[in-house]
Amino acid sequence: MADRFRLTMAQLNPTVGALEANAEKAYAAWQEGKRAGADMVALPEMFLTGYQTQDLIAKPAFVADATAAMEALGARITDGPALGIGGPWWDDEGHFNAYWVWKDGKLVARMLKHDLPHHGIFDEYRIYDSGPISGPYAINGVRIGTPICEDAWHPDVAETLAETGAEILIVPNGSPYYRGKLDVRMTHMVTRVVETGLPLVYLNAVGGQDDQVFDGASFVLNRHGALAAQFAPFDEIIDHVDFIREDDGWACVEGRDDPQPSEWEQDYRAMVEGLGDYLRKSGFSKVVLGLSGGIDSALVATIAADALGPQAVHCVMLPSEYTSQGSLDDAAELAKRQGLRLDTVRIDGARDAVSEALSHLMAGTQPDVTEENIQSRLRGVMLMALSNKFGEMLLTTGNKSEMAVGYATIYGDMSGGYNPIKDLYKTRVFETCRWRNANHRPWMKGPEGEVIPVEIIDKPPSAELRPDQKDEDSLPPYPVLDAILEGLVENDASVSDLMAQGFERETIKKVEHLLYISEWKRFQSAPGTRLSRRAFWLDRRYPIVNRWRDQGHETEPVTDPFRS
Repeated sequence: MADRFRLTMAQLNPTVGALEANAEKAYAAWQEGKRAGADMVALPEMFLTGYQTQDLIAKPAFVADATAAMEALGARITDGPALGIGGPWWDDEGHFNAYWVWKDGKLVARMLKHDLPHHGIFDEYRIYDSGPISGPYAINGVRIGTPICEDAWHPDVAETLAETGAEILIVPNGSPYYRGKLDVRMTHMVTRVVETGLPLVYLNAVGGQDDQVFDGASFVLNRHGALAAQFAPFDEIIDHVDFIREDDGWACVEGRDDPQPSEWEQDYRAMVEGLGDYLRKSGFSKVVLGLSGGIDSALVATIAADALGPQAVHCVMLPSEYTSQGSLDDAAELAKRQGLRLDTVRIDGARDAVSEALSHLMAGTQPDVTEENIQSRLRGVMLMALSNKFGEMLLTTGNKSEMAVGYATIYGDMSGGYNPIKDLYKTRVFETCRWRNANHRPWMKGPEGEVIPVEIIDKPPSAELRPDQKDEDSLPPYPVLDAILEGLVENDASVSDLMAQGFERETIKKVEHLLYISEWKRFQSAPGTRLSRRAFWLDRRYPIVNRWRDQGHETEPVTDPFRS
């Protein structure tokens, strides 16, 4: 009977649909485990296909290709450790999210996910069937239980595995980031450890996929919930943990203990990784964006420089007579500090041409938001032209506050392929800029120091589409606006709830109205990095046409079905 079991944990970044590349990455991890004398190498949930696949996994041809790639990989796993890797399995019983375990060129076990997530961004009932709860499998004399991701968030699978002889639990995950997610995971996993009395390995993927970013932060817990190992978030890591047999069961020898950064750093890292992977996995290596001299575009440019390097970031100023000299100077200073290319294209002539073309239809009307939006849309046209011509993905720069209330022009400043700050409220935009100025990390490809001029952070926000315009002409002050939005969006608070917190009913109703009537804009907006539990798109799904409004009546509290 073995007294030591070495597990290689491969916290890696797959690409959805890149079956051969993912298989090669898995095989390279297996080889590293073999060199280290591992008994088993483990990779995350659905690693072979990438995660989440959404409805791609419903295509029989894709699953057939994935199965063939899985079997070809398994045939290579000889004369070395076992390999555990996630991938789909279809048979006459159903379509399953599975975890395949290979050793000596043969399939040792195929575990099927039982508890399918159907909350927030997950909707696995649509694409998978619930598998039966399986017992453990043996690797070199050690009985391993493998609850797959959501299976470990509920007691049934882990308890059954413990009752049927499992000695160590290895939990492969595709768990995306949101602020504070590690604490939530840790709470659930400690509960499973206490319930079963077994050590537990929580192995998570890293990397961006569309709006989601998988943050890794894998860990190992010993009996009674003691932390034995902790991996850094967002980094690709292959490392080994050793379990030893004690009188009362297996225990993990204390291993690496990587620090877990603050929520400000993790949010920023998520935006950098999300943008970088979205571009790399889509086949882009350069970006273009409109640099206004304002704080939102300054932050997006900085994120892009940290993700790609300054040489890959093309900034364009698109001024009119309403653009202040201060904005021109601030944009130029930011580009200089970060080494970004900055060009200028004036929109006056194009705007005048459009105004002249429409003049016979608009005669007798007064200038209003229509003329302002023409300017924004012309900027979008010019930036998209540069994107098309030079193969640079256009980044859009609206923050969550603006996206919430529609303070952005559809087909104008909303034009673009990705928005890294889409889930970042305006007040957090300010603080994130201050954090970046004060901090630099090795994973940042941009320069150190105060890369965002303080003048950009301190000046009152303005769209500069008319003389002396300020955002607060149309919106409540951002601290008030964001507090109300956090109540309405993040917490589903009622008007009465917010009034009880001291906000004026008129202000609440205005914000609520803007939130609901802007749904159609968000429906057409670019994807962006998910940072919260209620990011726009999959986390919060509202009808575009909606005539209901909260009248502020007293209501009884109800259980939130999305808060699991």
